[in-house]
Amino acid sequence: MSNIFTALDARRSRYGLDKASKLSNEEVTALVERAVQATPSAFNAQTQRVVVLFGENSDKFWDITREELRKVAPAEGFENTIAKLESFKAGQGTILYFIDDAVVTGLQEQFALYADNFPIWAQQENGMLQLVTWTALSEAGLGATVQHYNPVVDAATATAFDLPSTWKLVAQMPFGNPVGDVNPKELAPVSDKVKVF
Repeated sequence: MSNIFTALDARRSRYGLDKASKLSNEEVTALVERAVQATPSAFNAQTQRVVVLFGENSDKFWDITREELRKVAPAEGFENTIAKLESFKAGQGTILYFIDDAVVTGLQEQFALYADNFPIWAQQENGMLQLVTWTALSEAGLGATVQHYNPVVDAATATAFDLPSTWKLVAQMPFGNPVGDVNPKELAPVSDKVKVF
């Protein structure tokens, strides 16, 4: 079997992170850029957009997230949310994943027969990009998780980082040096998930 399965098996959600990264910011940026270029897309649409935040900018995103959540979340138990967000800030940085809706809309207009599918395909492409990036980070010795604080943080994030209005936030990936152990992963039997005829 290919080494890709070894890499995929090693990729896990790592919540314990610190800034003692094995990769420089420039090396992480190059890894993300390569992942973006290597990820396939329906109709070669290339709908994906990524923002990589390091240092103070990563901290700024998680501070924004805390304040936006404070507006909508119950006060009771909010300290647990703060602790979780602080664990994300402890890492080297954060990758924000977006879909450029302008590209999706353009394709819908150009290929009306498939109009309903382009938003679905864009989401699929984004999921593939997240997996490619996450696996590559893991292979490089970094830990990460995928988070979903959108749409609560969308407007404030776009304003804070002066992002195009057509970029729709899909997910957030804090990353850094992995700290601590991960729990065993339980998988349902493959026979329940795969049928062969």
